[in-house]
Amino acid sequence: MTHDIITLAHGNGGRLTHELIEHIFVPQFQMKREYANKDAAMISCEGQMMFTTDGYTVDPIFFPGGDIGKLAVCGTLNDLLVSGSIPQYLTVNFFIEEGFSLQALRRIVQSMGNVVSENHVAIVAGDTKVLPKGEMVGIQIVTTGIGRVENARLSMSAIQPGDKLFVTGTLGDHGAAVMLARDDYGLQGSVTSDCQSVRPLADPLMKCTAVRFMRDPTRGGLATVCHEISHETGLGIKLMENNIPVRDDVRTYCELLGFDPLYLASEGRIVFVASSNFAMDALLGFSGDAYLIGEVTGEHQHVVMQTGLGASKIVAELEQDVLPRIC
Repeated sequence: MTHDIITLAHGNGGRLTHELIEHIFVPQFQMKREYANKDAAMISCEGQMMFTTDGYTVDPIFFPGGDIGKLAVCGTLNDLLVSGSIPQYLTVNFFIEEGFSLQALRRIVQSMGNVVSENHVAIVAGDTKVLPKGEMVGIQIVTTGIGRVENARLSMSAIQPGDKLFVTGTLGDHGAAVMLARDDYGLQGSVTSDCQSVRPLADPLMKCTAVRFMRDPTRGGLATVCHEISHETGLGIKLMENNIPVRDDVRTYCELLGFDPLYLASEGRIVFVASSNFAMDALLGFSGDAYLIGEVTGEHQHVVMQTGLGASKIVAELEQDVLPRIC
């Protein structure tokens, strides 16, 4: 390719657009030729399908543990997985600022291609728009995913009083990693985002009849997932503070800056609700961690935290975006 930066001509559908497709998108995405040269893709579907779409504007676009490309693909795959489906197809739209580094774009696309390959998913369509310099910042990505439904029973409506609430790993790692990468607070640290596909965790969970509901705690974190459950079911959530897994350094940064890890995003965890008789040792093929962090109650309709001192406090619903452009 003859350019080091993205120009407006890369988005006009002409020669430079085709260079982007042929030299960056097709090889990194391992796209079939029939997908690359058509305005629409013909795909095979069997049974019920799940469909989702999302946009990604994270700042900075590169952060410890990932980048905007990896985040976009993992985010859409994870939305399909926690909804009870196996991802099969993706589409990708790029919105790029004029002057954006072609090397940075190549790096982003390569990380997307790695996740696609690891998860045996096909990118079948896409689009690229280049905006004049100053009309946006850097790059933004929209991904759409289609998956084959494996478990149609997963639903908030299946949740009952007495059910248990679990999370598959430490909370807030992604939010903390992005926060530190911005250098807005004069802090340095080694926190790495948990940005990854949750398929190794979701596959055995969606096959377990005791699991009633799954969600990935992204924007708004665990607290927002709990409030969504409470609003939808009319039930309450009792969280156990001492059981909620948060890395020591993430907790320290939150205390210094006035954040609460309950509201920080995770991009590689699953919050799931299971029946009261659920046992982790009966879960075949599950190789991750799972922490029992609370239970569902019919005694009230609030999200309540039982503190380490034995007291109870209300967990408020998120109102302001404490960390915008986190995903």
